Amino acid sequence: MAVTRPASVGYAEADRVATITLSRPDRLNALTFEVYAELRDLFAALGSRSDVRVIVITGEGRGFCSGGDVDNIIGELLKQDTAQLLSFTRMTGALIRNMRLCPKPIVAAVNGVAAGAGAVIALASDFRIASEAASLAFLFTKVGLSGADMGAAYLLPRVVGLARATEILMLGDRITARDALQLGLFTRVVAADDLMAEARALANRLSQGSSFALGMTKRLLNTELDLDFAAAIEAEAAGQALCMQTRNFREFYDAFKAKRSPRFD
Repeated sequence: MAVTRPASVGYAEADRVATITLSRPDRLNALTFEVYAELRDLFAALGSRSDVRVIVITGEGRGFCSGGDVDNIIGELLKQDTAQLLSFTRMTGALIRNMRLCPKPIVAAVNGVAAGAGAVIALASDFRIASEAASLAFLFTKVGLSGADMGAAYLLPRVVGLARATEILMLGDRITARDALQLGLFTRVVAADDLMAEARALANRLSQGSSFALGMTKRLLNTELDLDFAAAIEAEAAGQALCMQTRNFREFYDAFKAKRSPRFD
């Protein structure tokens, strides 16, 4: 599936890495209806692109994403009926679903505040490299909404545990970069000036790996969240048998015998 260059976010490709930049810095990259829809469609399209191995998502300016725009979205939602509201909430959930279903590793370069939907976008990424100025806030309850939004109540307990997720989602307090690192919500915290270099280095490392094996790993990580142990063992057996039939598995063996680095696709 070809990627139509989005109108509402920055987009670039280089060295098999696609970089998405939320680009409303004057609004701390708050999301609009259009941005939600474009991100939903962009992650779906990138999932089928064989020439894109890794996706990086970041924000322009001093924020990663401050959530839904108060004027553009919240003001408009107050005018809508139940059917319209459900259509919107399903669209926002589809964005996160498409991120998790995308077989490419997703690296969030969290450069500043990630609040509301922005925190869930970071959470749904596979890796979260954060600057020291970054923070997370699942602040839905503070605006009169359920803390269970866009899959947050499914994903967050699996990262930090049920008790801590309950605290985070019910209180909606800001989590500093250092605290998020300790909780496992951030993969790594670096100086602000080093953020994009660190994120790109990780993306480049991932892009050199076996795309099929990485995609299978992500698929099974998702699938096994809801399987019992016996079913998980069987799922891994089936997935590994498929990996053993790929060119990359043979390529490792050939490279090992030739005493060279493997060249994975």
